[in-house]
Amino acid sequence: MGADYYETENDKNVLSETGGIPIGIGKNSHIRKAIIDKNARIGENVKIINFDNVQEAVRETEGYFIKSGIVTVIKDALIPSGTII
Repeated sequence: MGADYYETENDKNVLSETGGIPIGIGKNSHIRKAIIDKNARIGENVKIINFDNVQEAVRETEGYFIKSGIVTVIKDALIPSGTII
């Protein structure tokens, strides 16, 4: 079991300047019927809403999976800005 990771304000500023995504949920993102695991990085303008009403999907290489229609963003995942799930 790994330790929790916390970012300082300086870390967040450096990430912002270099185009990185800080831990947490970016501006203008919408999340519905989802579980977000710890240390996930969700970019700006992301929609995690199960747009296509998928019931089961394994997309762990993309940072998530869907089971019984519920999206789970896995630990330490990075969901790029503008992504629609």
